Amino acid sequence: MAERFRPDAEHASTGELIARMSEQTSTLIRDEMRLAQAELSVKAKTAGVGIGMFGAGGLLAFFGIASLITTAILALALVLPGWAAAGIVTLLLFVAAAVVSLLGKKRVDEATPAKPERTMDNVKQDLAEVKEAAQS
Repeated sequence: MAERFRPDAEHASTGELIARMSEQTSTLIRDEMRLAQAELSVKAKTAGVGIGMFGAGGLLAFFGIASLITTAILALALVLPGWAAAGIVTLLLFVAAAVVSLLGKKRVDEATPAKPERTMDNVKQDLAEVKEAAQS
C-alpha cells in the first residue's frame, strides 16, 4: 500500500493544513466518543450491580419488618387472645398506612404542576428584554 505523502507543517499549503486539521479533529472526536462510550458502559455495569444489591437489601428489609410485625403480634398474644393481638397490630398498620398515604398525597399536590414555573417566567422576561432592546 502506498504511503501518503505528508509535507511538514512549514511547507504545507493552507488547504493541506486545513484538511489535516479537519481529519485530526474528526479522529479526535471519534476517539473521545469511543472512550466516553467505554467509560459509560463500565459505569452502567457498576451501577446495575449496585442497584441489584440495593433491591436485595430492600427485600431483606421488607422481610425484617414482616418479622418485627410478627414479633409484635406474638408479644401481644401473651396478654390477649391471638386473634385480638393480630387484629390490633393490623389496625395499627392500616392507620399508619393511611397517615403516610395522606402525607404523600399532600406532597404530590404541592409538587404539581410539574413545570419549572420560575424558569419559564425568567425566560419570558429575558425574551421581553431582548425584544425591547431590538426595538430600541
